[in-house]
Amino acid sequence: MVAFIPVFNLLGATTSLFALAFLVPIGVAIMYDEQAVALYAVSMAVTLGAGLLLHLGTRRATQRARRELQPRDGFLLVSLTWLLLPLFAMLPFLLQLPEISFTDAYFEAVSCLTTTGSTTLVGLDALPASLHAWRAVTVWIGGLGVVVLAVAILPVLGVGGSQVFKAELPGPMKEARLTPRIAETAKGLYLVYVVLSALCVLCLKWAGMTWFDAFCHGGSIVSLGGVSTHDAGFAYFDSAAIEFVAMVFMTLGALNFATHFQAFRRRSLSAYFRTTEARWTVLILIFGSLVVALCLVRNGTFPTALGAMRYAFFNTVSVATTAGFANTDYGHWPEFAPVFMLLLSCFVPSAGSAGGGIKMIRFVLMLRQAAREMVRIIHPRVINPVRLDGETVDNKILFSMLAFMLVYGGTIVFFTIVMLFSGLDVITAFTAIVSCVNNAGPGLNQVGPATTFAILSDFQTWVCVASMLLGRLELFTLLVLLTPGFWRK
Repeated sequence: MVAFIPVFNLLGATTSLFALAFLVPIGVAIMYDEQAVALYAVSMAVTLGAGLLLHLGTRRATQRARRELQPRDGFLLVSLTWLLLPLFAMLPFLLQLPEISFTDAYFEAVSCLTTTGSTTLVGLDALPASLHAWRAVTVWIGGLGVVVLAVAILPVLGVGGSQVFKAELPGPMKEARLTPRIAETAKGLYLVYVVLSALCVLCLKWAGMTWFDAFCHGGSIVSLGGVSTHDAGFAYFDSAAIEFVAMVFMTLGALNFATHFQAFRRRSLSAYFRTTEARWTVLILIFGSLVVALCLVRNGTFPTALGAMRYAFFNTVSVATTAGFANTDYGHWPEFAPVFMLLLSCFVPSAGSAGGGIKMIRFVLMLRQAAREMVRIIHPRVINPVRLDGETVDNKILFSMLAFMLVYGGTIVFFTIVMLFSGLDVITAFTAIVSCVNNAGPGLNQVGPATTFAILSDFQTWVCVASMLLGRLELFTLLVLLTPGFWRK
């Protein structure tokens, strides 16, 4: 473990940085004259104290080591960060909600930080405003990853951050940089993220939300976090204008932030049209919404076709992008619709976005690899490389993609069997795991959009926690820590 002291040093710095997030609920508690200011101050002090203790306690050993982060350092730092931060993020839940258990509080914190949006809380409308603000700020931080934010300041600490960035950023093609320096890349991504979040808040306010609801939902929409201030979700507002704004920004949140960065820097929309992944994401969202709308119209689920279109588009975009919001209980729709929507959540979000699942780029490459193999069957000697946006895709990326797909499918099957063994029915078990691995929010049946994960036992809840963390860290980042080779010198 001595070899990983520089990792613990950076983990302490990241934890200390995370402590600053408590300033948001403290400000809201003061604004709404709540009695919880001291509770958040204590949570902030504990988090900051633990972070500084870890950082300062390992500083001398880190200075003696004087080495650049290696690939395994990045994997360990990212994994430890996402395991440790929920322990501090859950403090406000434990301190303000006496009835909540440690398991449910940790689940809630992991759900927010991984932008899953699933919850065990009932009675959201009665929660204090400061706790809503805390849920909103943690899901916003989790959207692009607190580790990427830490990468932006690593040069100040005297340590390079490229390996951390590669381990944290989702997607199979992590070598491409937007700028020559990795810290500048992280800053550029966060600039895009902040701008989109601010625009979303302003548009939601314009559409009819209060400033507080707009603040809580704005960051949650762009981060695809699915955290709401009301039990009824978007049904509480019953506004087509608000739903339209949410759909636009959920779609933007599901696109690669690198594409947004290029569009912002060049002041041109051409980046979206030139990028295969962006085109596929938008087209499948439109096509999938139309298919669901057709299903609802054919079954007479809504009295008018216009109503069917409204609910089909909002919920399909929300589920497919892994945002997880709902404006109606789609669990009572014809079975095809919710299952189809949940299937879309497996691949619709782009790599480099806040969404979960296997990512659209892997889906596209998988289809093109399958097409290449069929050509090879007919013409064994043909040279037919897989290409994406005019560039030839290296075979090592394709092999990595196929390995990821195998582990992704195996993870869902394994955890579903575990949930079935624990006593859940097959629909609840399967959809709960798929939604958690995809960081998509609600599942179906007992964990549907009109219910919560509170019905799960402690064991089942921890299985969901493991699923959310594996999905957020794209499986290999966390699983590689379980291999003996990782710990050898």
